[in-house]
Amino acid sequence: MAVKAKQTNHWLILIILALAQFMVVLDISIVNVMLPTVQHAFHLSETSLQWIITAYTIAFGGFLLLGGRAADLFGRRKVFLAGVGIFSLVSLLDGLSQSGGMLIALRACQGLTAAFMSPAALSIVLVAYKEGHGRNVALAVWGAVASGGAAVGVLLGGILTQYFGWRWNFFINVPVGILVLIFAYRLVPKHEAEEKDNNIDLLGATSVTAGLMLLVYGLTKAPSYGWSSPTTIAFLAGSLILFIIFVVNEMRVKHPLIPMNIFKIKNVAGANIIQICLAASLFSTFFFCTLFFQEILGYSPVKTGLAFLAVPVAITLTASTGPKIIKRFGFKWPLMLAPILTAGGLFWLGNAPINSNYFTNLMPALLIMGIGLGFTFISVLVAATSGVAGHLSGLASGLINTSQQVGGSLGLAILTGIVTSITASDLAKYGRPTPLDVAKASLHADHVGFFIASGFSLFASVLAVVIIRQINNKNTKDNQAIIAV
Repeated sequence: MAVKAKQTNHWLILIILALAQFMVVLDISIVNVMLPTVQHAFHLSETSLQWIITAYTIAFGGFLLLGGRAADLFGRRKVFLAGVGIFSLVSLLDGLSQSGGMLIALRACQGLTAAFMSPAALSIVLVAYKEGHGRNVALAVWGAVASGGAAVGVLLGGILTQYFGWRWNFFINVPVGILVLIFAYRLVPKHEAEEKDNNIDLLGATSVTAGLMLLVYGLTKAPSYGWSSPTTIAFLAGSLILFIIFVVNEMRVKHPLIPMNIFKIKNVAGANIIQICLAASLFSTFFFCTLFFQEILGYSPVKTGLAFLAVPVAITLTASTGPKIIKRFGFKWPLMLAPILTAGGLFWLGNAPINSNYFTNLMPALLIMGIGLGFTFISVLVAATSGVAGHLSGLASGLINTSQQVGGSLGLAILTGIVTSITASDLAKYGRPTPLDVAKASLHADHVGFFIASGFSLFASVLAVVIIRQINNKNTKDNQAIIAV
């Protein structure tokens, strides 16, 4: 009976932690549907508009490594509770924003707090469940929340925006955050620091975050400045210099933010690169789909959200079957094949006509894409965390989350730049473009964006073939010996 109670408690803890992760992912996607409304309210350009998403994701991605390391150094439960509390407070302030600039700045602060909350939650999961089928099931739930939350966020964002106003996309986090805080405080056991020395690598955290911000900003501004302009080159060169400083610092400092020997585990390195490609594909897809549905097809915010329901439905199906497939065949085969499904769905979207019918032109593509994403995210989580010692679980959690946010930010910045350039080029061909001309130019640019996103997914599949290796008990012991050195 005591064992059963303990197992039940583990699943209750997983639900609470998954709910916290749901908040984090939700706040990336929930704002997509409200973007046209906020754009009109604050008179923002499309380039400025994407920073409402990018400010959150780049701060989130930039500080995730620090957040994951802090969980190892100061205790997972402590860092998690602090992250949830501050995240909820900043969400309230987001909803009270009085200008576009204020909203973008607060979104960056919100991303910063999420960077401490998310890896702490995932590292608690990794410690609570030993490697094997039980952990795979837990990670399947986690992966379904992470990937499905993006699509659910679009639906919830549509309902809140249309019936309550865009500010409720942020206010909704407050009661949910309070609920998570109460139950986490009561259910999650205390986790002491895994490391004896709690020095934090501030130079490493600062250099990698600043480098990421400069890179994304440079890519975002390149279409307006010109890809070969001195300004663009300066941003990209500055980013490269900061990344070099980060790597050199990590190799020399006594207590690095990222102990580089973790990348001696081939699957850790491979899974994180694959995650970058998948996120680049996913984030840009939701951004462009939202604009396509509302601005070209004329969908309302709620109808846009309902249109995206096909994705979480497909992901839910994979959440129940994914662990069984991984248990039987391992995680390499899903990582090789599932991204091809995602690429197929994106390619289908890239051929959607201007008068698309949802049930024939859109829903099948979203279902295929959702199935591919569900299987891939479950497999990549298992691959990225297998064989990692407990004292580095926070770091492993931070790495895979960082790869997701960095990939999403870079993918969105790159594709926004390309799509903006194509749209402007097409419109320049018309003397005085009609609304139909504008719609055609936007659709052509969106098609190119979907095709490139499809290419990201295909590249992830190739990487899985080349880099990922199936792990067994012997591999696990070898990996832990490697990173213990």
